[in-house]
Amino acid sequence: MFFTCGPNEAMVVSGFCRSPPVMVAGGRVFVLPCIQQIQRISLNTLTLNVKSEKVYTRHGVPISVTGIAQVKIQGQNKEMLAAACQMFLGKTEAEIAHIALETLEGHQRAIMAHMTVESAPPTQVAKTKQQIEEQRVQVQVVERAQQVAVQEQEIARREKELEARVRKPAEAERYKLERLAEAEKSQLIMQAEAEAESVRMRGEAEAFAIGARARAEAEQMAKKAEAFQLYQEAAQLDMLLEKLPQVAEEISGPLTSANKITLVSSGSGTMGAAKVTGEVLDILTRLPESVERLTGVSISQVNHKPLRTA
Repeated sequence: MFFTCGPNEAMVVSGFCRSPPVMVAGGRVFVLPCIQQIQRISLNTLTLNVKSEKVYTRHGVPISVTGIAQVKIQGQNKEMLAAACQMFLGKTEAEIAHIALETLEGHQRAIMAHMTVESAPPTQVAKTKQQIEEQRVQVQVVERAQQVAVQEQEIARREKELEARVRKPAEAERYKLERLAEAEKSQLIMQAEAEAESVRMRGEAEAFAIGARARAEAEQMAKKAEAFQLYQEAAQLDMLLEKLPQVAEEISGPLTSANKITLVSSGSGTMGAAKVTGEVLDILTRLPESVERLTGVSISQVNHKPLRTA
């Protein structure tokens, strides 16, 4: 049966016909089931934080050191792979990392114990540079905070200036315009109400005058009707007598304005101007008869009839 592995691990086959064991890194291998055994080992890189606290130097000065170490099994080097298999085969990555960390801490402590304080300078320089950098960053932070504060103060100052120079006058002008608009509105309303009241009063006065005139005319007509009812014949006669001169004038008018009159006689009677006068008198004599036919009132008999009273 074939088994394969990736480039980050190695396989170790042991058992029948596998002495010494066969090690394969990133490949495949044939394994006889039951009589051969296959094991795997990780080839991943392990990053370890190596801490050594209060380690006394050669002169008895306690120091603490933190180091970073990366550990990796070289799968392409057969000797190193064989040594790693002897130490770590069958263990997990966590167990391998723990063993490597303890080993590195021991070596780091041994190195620190043989050193003096004067010989840890690169570390001190690095710390000093780090402190300087931190202080520089802090200074930048403070400067930036001061700049922000100055900008905020400038913004506040500009807002106050804008408030005093633009907003306040604008609000005052707006308030003034609003008051003027309200006053004009009130004035227009009062004018409209006054005009409406005037129109209403004028309409009422006109209506009253029309009503009074109508009532006066009606009363006058009623009185006339009553008078005509009480003195119908006398009134009619009075009207007729009042109009008779006008009728006579209308009849004689054409004769008086004529320049020349030609009379044709039937052979008897008077002739000349007397004939004309007789014709006019004849018309006037027949007028009462015509009036009586039209109105039913006899002019010749009206003096003999008593007037009706109410």
